[in-house]
Amino acid sequence: MADAFEAEIRELAGEINQQMARIREAYGELSAMEHTARSADGMVSVTVGRHGQIRGIELNPRVYRTLSPSQLADAIMQQVNEGTAVVSEQSKQLLTPLMPEGVPHEEIFGEHATLDAFFPGPVEPAP
Repeated sequence: MADAFEAEIRELAGEINQQMARIREAYGELSAMEHTARSADGMVSVTVGRHGQIRGIELNPRVYRTLSPSQLADAIMQQVNEGTAVVSEQSKQLLTPLMPEGVPHEEIFGEHATLDAFFPGPVEPAP
């Protein structure tokens, strides 16, 4: 009986170690995740990181002759939004397989995530 128990513990420890290795690998991928969005005309390129941080903006020198300041601002924001959406989707695809069963990605990482996703409901004392 003790041998069966030890084998079960070893198997569980192996599964935990595999899951931790997958999480470490995913974390490494998340740290390096970024996307460069380019306007259709090639005038504006924006590189966005995993948390929506702007890592770079490249403007074609001709952009100043073709776009007004407000149009340029709009073009930059459009590329920021596109890049952020792509990185967000990549992050979701990477993390979803690691999420506990039945917990939606948006509940933990979504725009309106709260601490409630991490904690169970109130515990009622037994009568």
